[in-house]
Amino acid sequence: MGNVSYYMLVIMGVVLQNLMVCLAENVTANFVFGDSLVDVGNNNYIASLSKANFYPNGIDFGGPTGRYTNGRTIVDILGEEVGFKRTPPYLAPTTSGPVVLQGVNYASGGGGILKDTGQIFGGRIDMDIQLDNFARTKQDIITRIGEPAAIKLIENALFSVTMGSNDFINNYLTPVLSTPEQLTIPPMKFVGAVIFKYRIQLTRLYYMGARKVIVVNVGPIGCIPYQREINPSAGDKCVEFPNGLAQLYNNQLRGLVTELSSKLNGSKFVYADVYGIVQDIIQNYSSYGFESANSACCSGGGRFGGLIPCGPSSKVCQDRSKYVFWDPYHPTDATNVIIAKRLLDGNSADVWPMNVRQLLASS
Repeated sequence: MGNVSYYMLVIMGVVLQNLMVCLAENVTANFVFGDSLVDVGNNNYIASLSKANFYPNGIDFGGPTGRYTNGRTIVDILGEEVGFKRTPPYLAPTTSGPVVLQGVNYASGGGGILKDTGQIFGGRIDMDIQLDNFARTKQDIITRIGEPAAIKLIENALFSVTMGSNDFINNYLTPVLSTPEQLTIPPMKFVGAVIFKYRIQLTRLYYMGARKVIVVNVGPIGCIPYQREINPSAGDKCVEFPNGLAQLYNNQLRGLVTELSSKLNGSKFVYADVYGIVQDIIQNYSSYGFESANSACCSGGGRFGGLIPCGPSSKVCQDRSKYVFWDPYHPTDATNVIIAKRLLDGNSADVWPMNVRQLLASS
């Protein structure tokens, strides 16, 4: 009887080991591309006016880390929900060795799809450079575990790209930064140029091995405190023109995601409708437990607290969980939790054609 029990334990151990291998093969690593919505500290290491490594940023996260919020980013929360370790910034000196096998965050505050986007900040890492950095990480992974294992790791990894907001807020909607030619470019033509560039970038990501890719659309940028502040004629409503630009772009982006999935063999591109989710939160804020849906918790003056970026001299609201927006541009941790969970488990209205949990489970 003792021998039978021993063999049963051995068999159970093998089964559990195989199960763990299967799970590990399904969810291997988390690679993040994007702007300040998902930057976790890359801008700490470059000469840039766009930084968040100072108080009161991170006030509910043990202190400032370079995240542009009071707590966690959307990708931090997504990672926690599915069991990823926290994905480190690419430029951090500690992001080396076996750490990179679990994923890397390349996002940069002020970065965009277009090279000229965010030039007002000086240093920022645009999407093309972020892809160059991923190419270096891929080579590092190949050197570490060999090419066949590296290809498998990357194919099973989760990729997310949160880009586009700056191409409007800190490019098209900032005439002082524009060339005389750009001032006459109609919205449709500008959106077309952004989508054209993004198609090339997302296709490059596929050819570097990415298969499971979440593409996040542009949120209702006309509702952020900054845009409300500089467009007082909108009154208490969101500003129509920036939101119209975002919707124009998002419609084309959804078409691009469909196109890439159909053309690139074995790919699963997922369209994340953060615009719709955030708009729902703003319109129904009290039902989500919020008390303010139009003002910055970290206030830099003005009617909506959106005139000056969040900094040491800013006034900070007592209860951050009651505010949709942390500063003139970015959501609070509380808002990011709602967004992340709807991307993780939401229906096709939130995330299409499958949610993040389904994407991770797919083969």
